[in-house]
Amino acid sequence: MSDKLKEAREIINRVDSQMAELFIERMHAAEKVFEYKKEFGLPILDPRREEEVIEKNAALIEDGILKAYYIDFIRDLMSVSRAYQYRLQNGLKVAYSGVEGAFAHIAAGRIFPESNRISFRDFKSAYDSVVNGECDVVVLPIENSYAGEVGQTIDLIFSGNLFINGIYELDIHQNLLGIEGSTVDDIKKVVSHPQALGQCHDYIKFRGFDAEEANNTAVAAKTVAEMKDKSVGAIASAETAEIFGLKILEANINKSGENTTRFAVLSKVRAESSSLTSSVLMFTVKNEAGSLANAISIIGKYGYNMTALRSRPLKKHSWQYYFYIEIDGATDNEDGQKMIAELNGVCDRLKIAGTFAPHSEI
Repeated sequence: MSDKLKEAREIINRVDSQMAELFIERMHAAEKVFEYKKEFGLPILDPRREEEVIEKNAALIEDGILKAYYIDFIRDLMSVSRAYQYRLQNGLKVAYSGVEGAFAHIAAGRIFPESNRISFRDFKSAYDSVVNGECDVVVLPIENSYAGEVGQTIDLIFSGNLFINGIYELDIHQNLLGIEGSTVDDIKKVVSHPQALGQCHDYIKFRGFDAEEANNTAVAAKTVAEMKDKSVGAIASAETAEIFGLKILEANINKSGENTTRFAVLSKVRAESSSLTSSVLMFTVKNEAGSLANAISIIGKYGYNMTALRSRPLKKHSWQYYFYIEIDGATDNEDGQKMIAELNGVCDRLKIAGTFAPHSEI
């Protein structure tokens, strides 16, 4: 063996040994990152943060050829780190309302792929499971592009103590499902949630189907699977078809292709992350002329763009309302703190409900 080869192998062995120690140290740090994400209800994958790490580390390599390989190395290393965190995530308890196969179940699985998803009968039960420590986070719908806001969820956020740490957009694709051996021509009646039936009204009318309501789309699919009747179909997701052993007879039968539901992830503590660049404010205003206009003016004064503004009736107070606002920007900086201080002057109650990354699709 030549001296050069021997020397090169000794260097590689020494570096590999050092890298093994550093790898262990890095993975232990990844555990701490996971614990933080678990506590604050954040997903493991943060594309923006990963790109920041790649850009920062790539700058350490001057050789242009080696830099390209180093970027691949860092990407692979972060992929391994994510895989490890997903394994740790097996114990994460994620609450949702509905049954297996419901869109909330699908959304929870896409946000937290390796988590333990736990079903609850309604929104409040799912929300309370986090409050009392039974679950770590809860995933609840807050808005649908077809049906509008989900008032019950908004009310829970306003009256409760959990924080929004993410808002994610799930494209809803409704499909006609049937049992094995059935065809579209066999179907005489469809079963689904009233909202899904409304979204597919034109299709149902065109086909001449009778319609029957169910508690949700997953329950509809389960019912059809148990009936084993070729003449009865369900309107539900592709994931639901797989769960209950149904086949897709016709895909994407929604009236509008623009059908998206936004889901909020809530936990006991408010997260702080560079990727969470939008905020949710909720408040009531003093019963004085111009109070709401003053509040909105204050938000604009400090350069915050409002992306959503909704009003909701206050429970036990007839004809009084609270307001839900989404803004571009965080509130933990100097301008944000000044804005909050001024808002406190015109609001009876003000709550920073949380932060999220805008336009996060799942």
